[in-house]
Formats: sequence, structure tokens, C-alpha cells
Amino acid sequence: MNLVQLLNANGKRQVAARVDDTFRHVKRTKSILELAHAAIEAKSSLARIVEERGFGKVLDVETAYAEGRLLSPIDTHDPAHIHLTGTGLTHLGSAATRDAMHRKIDDAKEEALTDSMKMFRMGLEGGKPKKGQTGVQPEWFYKGNGTMLTGPGQPLLSPAFAEDAGEEPEIAGVYVIGPDGSPFRIGFALANEFSDHVTERVNYLFLAHSKLRPCSLGPELIIGDLPADIRGSSRILRKGKPIWEKPFLSGEDNMSHTIANLEHHHFKYSVFRQPGDVHVHMFGTATLSFADGVKTENGDVFEIEAPAFGLPLRNPLKIEKPVKVKVTAL
Repeated sequence: MNLVQLLNANGKRQVAARVDDTFRHVKRTKSILELAHAAIEAKSSLARIVEERGFGKVLDVETAYAEGRLLSPIDTHDPAHIHLTGTGLTHLGSAATRDAMHRKIDDAKEEALTDSMKMFRMGLEGGKPKKGQTGVQPEWFYKGNGTMLTGPGQPLLSPAFAEDAGEEPEIAGVYVIGPDGSPFRIGFALANEFSDHVTERVNYLFLAHSKLRPCSLGPELIIGDLPADIRGSSRILRKGKPIWEKPFLSGEDNMSHTIANLEHHHFKYSVFRQPGDVHVHMFGTATLSFADGVKTENGDVFEIEAPAFGLPLRNPLKIEKPVKVKVTAL
């Protein structure tokens, strides 16, 4: 089951479920987070809560998308309690890339490997532990809070000081922390993790700076298990025409870590188990237009799609005006 959040023509919030290739209104519901809390309280599943509330009329979600009325599939009244985070060096890429990567690692001496390559090798060797065991921890980064979460169709804002504004087509897990501090996974969504790759390339210690950018999520949230083999496309449109397009792979069949291992190493920290907090955790990618020498421009449109996730995620790029920040001593 896939869920979306939107505003109706009168500006009132609605939740819709994809049922038999149509979107049906979920009765008596204003948010997906509301459904998640109801499922936790009832010790039930999200899908069962949706079915119990029942379906109403068919909603024209595509028109709502075109009119800018689709919302991020997760939000809350207090965006400071949404944590945006992610992991890197988790994806293998295509079979050919995977084979080439293995040969490079096997043939190289330990001292000749970069830190990134060493971490990637750690994931290959220990990112998929046996059931009941803990695997190696991945690279981890912080992106911001819910004020930086951009809805489908809305502009991704790149600061004026940024050296680059590049897409990262990823899958994100969406979570809420229950009253007793236990994390609950609500679902999975497409994500544009959106980073400054030029800044990151200067020195890997600038990774933290390069990741402090907005990101986008949606439109549809998959409820249930993530497909093991996800095949999608990522493209950049300029004045309505594609200037770059490439397939991307995700899902555990194309990753060096299990989703459970990535989740464990995020939620093992007590700061990320505060009751009521929401987490959007992005699982990484192996596909970037930056790697092909593409330089994005103001007004370009990023488009990411994969059949399992229904509607594509689209966001125009907008370069912000310079901001002067003055710190005043008290």
C-alpha cells in the first residue's frame, strides 16, 4: 500500500491511499503521522488502521501534484523534531561496477586505499550480518531538521555560497519514536538527498558542510517491506528537455548493507530515540550527475522515479540570494 498527503482545493489536509491504481481518500485522517501514532497505540499495523478507517471518494492526486498541493509524506507541527540523516558508501551499483570494485579492492594494498575505499570494503565484508548479529557501522551524516524537508514539486533551495547543487537519487526510511523510546518504521519513500559535491571533493572532512542542504521526499510512501531490487531513473530537465539521465539501483540486492543494519547503527544512539521524534534516514546511492561532469543551473528540474514508488519526485532548483549574517553579543 502507498500513501500520499495533500491539500484539497480548499486547502484542507487529506491522506489518500493507492487502491487498484487509483487514489482513494482515507476517511477521518489528516496526516500519515496521525495514522502511525494510532497504529502504535492499537499495537496494530499501519495498513490495518487505514483499512479500519475506510476509503472515501477517488482523489485526483496528479492534478494536485500539478497544482502544487502535494505535501511531503511525513511532517509534523514542530519541524524541529524531524531529524534528516543518511548513510553513504552503501551501494554496489551495476553488476559490472560491482565486479570492478571488488577487483580494485582485492588487488590494492591496505595502505594504498583511500579512507572511503576502506569504509566501502568494510561494508562489503560486514554490512550484511547473519540474523541476530550486528554488522559493521556505515558512514553516517546529518542533513538538518524538518525545516529543510522539501515537498514534491517544491523548489530545492541551494545557498548562494554553495559550490554545487547536485541530486542524489535515494530511498529513505521514515520513522517515528514511540512513547517508550522504541523506533517504528512508517514506510519508505523516494528521496533527493541533494548535496554540494564540489565542496565535498575538496577534502572529505568537508562532508559535513556539503550535506547541510535541503532534501526532498515523496510523493508516495510505501507501507510494508522495501523491494529487494529497485530499478529507477534519475534525470535533469533544463527548459523542459533532459540534459542528463541515468538508471539507478537500490534495495538490499544492490547494497553492501542490510536495511536492518543501517537502522541499528542509527537508532543505537539514545538521542535518536526520543518519544515523538520523527526520522528521515536516507540509505545512499551509486548514481550522480556530478560524476558525469554535469553542472546544474538555477531553474533545472530534478526528476527521480521508480515503478514501486508510483509518482515521480520532481523538484526545481532555486539558488538563494546571498544572506548577510550578523552575530550580536548580548
